This record gives sequence, structure tokens and C-alpha cells, in this order.
Amino acid sequence: MDSAEKIRVVIVDDIAETRENIRKLLQFEKDVEVVGAARTGKEGIEVTRQTKPDVVIMDINMPDMDGITATEAIRKTNPYTQIVILSVQGDPNYMRRAMLAGARDFLTKPPTVEELSAAVRRAGKMAHEEREKISPAASLGVGSAVVGPAAFDGKIIVVYGPKGGVGTTTVATNLSVTLNSPETPVIIVDGNLQFGDVPVFLNEQGKNSVIDLAPRVDELDSEVVESVVLLHKPSGVKVLAAPLRPEYAENVTGEQFSKILIFLRRMFAYVVVDTSSYLSDIVLSSIDVSDLILLLTTQEIPAIKNARMALEVLDVLNVHRKKVVFVLNRFDKRIGITPEKISESIKQEIAAIIPFDERTVIPSVNRGVPFMLEDKTKPIAKAYLSLGEVIRQRIEQVADLEIEMPKGYSGIFGKMGR
Repeated sequence: MDSAEKIRVVIVDDIAETRENIRKLLQFEKDVEVVGAARTGKEGIEVTRQTKPDVVIMDINMPDMDGITATEAIRKTNPYTQIVILSVQGDPNYMRRAMLAGARDFLTKPPTVEELSAAVRRAGKMAHEEREKISPAASLGVGSAVVGPAAFDGKIIVVYGPKGGVGTTTVATNLSVTLNSPETPVIIVDGNLQFGDVPVFLNEQGKNSVIDLAPRVDELDSEVVESVVLLHKPSGVKVLAAPLRPEYAENVTGEQFSKILIFLRRMFAYVVVDTSSYLSDIVLSSIDVSDLILLLTTQEIPAIKNARMALEVLDVLNVHRKKVVFVLNRFDKRIGITPEKISESIKQEIAAIIPFDERTVIPSVNRGVPFMLEDKTKPIAKAYLSLGEVIRQRIEQVADLEIEMPKGYSGIFGKMGR
């Protein structure tokens, strides 16, 4: 067989004997060629960059960088390269985490010759198909081609308030308007699937919602997405609405929702997710694939208590504190509970303070017109502009941590006992 038609494979495992055993298993497959090997996740990324293989066989547990993190990095720079994860554990949480990071297949060590060769051929076929349809947008590392004038390695920002009524939808909608520009398009996703109000806050309505995308998460393309989302013309922000009726919410799983978010970040610079206060599968999945979490509180004691508990949960889920942007909303100087006291109480620095301004916020909500579209000289508008800068800076800081913390599914459902 012509070497150009062979399935080119790189093996990444920190154990030399394992690398050699896999190579031996594959050496008799006439349509497979091992073009490289690496001992660590970082080496795997570099070898993949140099050899541009069709398939990477990746160990999940390595000392410097786990296979999930390496998988995500490879998929960003080599979108057609398919990853087959190897693990000594057959835990479904590992499998889901690997798939969300971009892996094509998941095998338990040690695989049989039949299992390994079949997985490599499936992944190789997919890689060859991806190569044939690859576009300039995909070569920028967005995972797959996105129809349209631009493609992004966007950031998912989850707005979460562990107590109801702290203003998550107000923050999410006005933050979306703040971040949106021709260079950095934004989509706001209503993650409160039962009682979402994002369209109402933007004075929009439509017949389509996330329900229309959920069954098609494995075959999404930009045309399908554009046919479902709403355009908020005054701001240019796109909107993915919640289902029209509360009972429809159960038709969307956490896995489907997170896959939708992952796809949307290929189309938008920022994906802002408005969430409910209940830690549902939808919220947990959103948090897990997020780049930043805006954790909201107010000066009310119950809200502060819930914020503290939310941080404890995020710690259990191994969410790095740098990913948490703690926001004090509706700050009223007349109340004796100061930002300093709140920060000290929950052991988390307050990154942004949004002042109390009911004369601006309430009419804005009732009219369905985000106040960030109007007078930007008001203190509350200046606070949102500052919050936008905080988010941009924090994203850069979190990017430096990516080699230390896995991104993608982190076993939330198992850890939460769901």
C-alpha cells in the first residue's frame, strides 16, 4: 500500500514497554504506519505537531500532563488528528471526559490486537475524511470547519448565582453586550432550561431553542446553528434560547448541552451561559467545559452563605480558583456588609463590584433593552466595562494554567454522586 494512504500513528505513553508493545501490535497491519512515539503529554503534542499523524494513541495518566489535556491541545492545533485514549480504568467518567476533550475512541489497557487495530482504523478513516474537507478555518485549530467568514477558539463564560435572585440574567445579558464586537462576536446561551428569561430580557422571541440542537449534537454545523439561534439586532448578540415550555427541559441531557457549548466556541469569541441556581446536570456540564465561571453574590447573608458553599463544591470538582471570577452584584454602600468582609468570609477575592442601581436596571429589564446599549457614563455601565476587562485578563491568566489542569469533562457527575 502507498505510504500516503496508510494510517499514520503516534504512540504516547510514559512506559517504554507499553509503547513498544503497541508498536509491535501494529507493525503487522499493512495499512498502519507508526511515525512517532513520545514519553509525556508535552512530548506528544510536539511530536504530533512535527509528524501530523492521522491517529494518536494516548495514555490517559502521565506525570507531566494527563492525556485529556494533551488531547485537547492536539485537537486545537491538528483538527483532523484523531485520538484513541488508553486507560487502565474502564470508568465511564473517564470515557465521557475523554470524548468531551475530543477523543475519538477509548480503550481499556491492555487492548487486544483486534480492539486496537479496529479503533485505529475507525479513527484513521475519520482522519482521512477530515483531511479531505479541511478548510483554512479548520487549519487555524478550531476542531472542524465552520462555515462563515471567521472561526474562533472561543471562551465559555458561565454566569452562576447559587442563590436565586442575585441577578444572573441581568449580568449575563449586559455582559454579552459589553463583550460583543465585530472582532469578538458573542452568543448568549440560556442554561436555565425550565424557566429561562434571556429572550425576554432582550425583547426577543422565536420558535426555536436548544431543543432543536440537542438531538443533533454529533452532526452540528454552522448552518444548523444559525437556523436555530436568534439575532438581537440592537446589539448584534446571538441568542440560543431555552425550551418554550418547562417540561421540555428534560429532553436535553448535560452531555448534549456541553457538546453544544463546545461547538459554539468554534463560531463565537465568547459563549456566555446564563444558568439556574440549582446545580443540575446542565449547570454542572456547563461549569465543566467553561473557561471562566462568574460566581455572583449580593450583600444578603443567604447569598454569601451560598457563594461560600458553591466555592466548596467547585473545590471538590477540582475547578481552579483562577477560573472563578467572584462578582459582588447590587453593591449598596449603605449596607454595612462590605466587600472586604465578604471576601474575607469566603476566602475568595472579589474581582468586580457592580453597584446597586434600580432606576437603571428595572426599566431596562421591563423594556427588554440592556442598559449597556444606552448611557455608558453611568457608574453601573462603567462597572460592566471594567468587568469585561477583568474577564479578558483572567482568560489570559487561566490559559497559562492549562498545562496544569485538565479541561473537558472532569468526572463531575461521579464526584457529585449524581
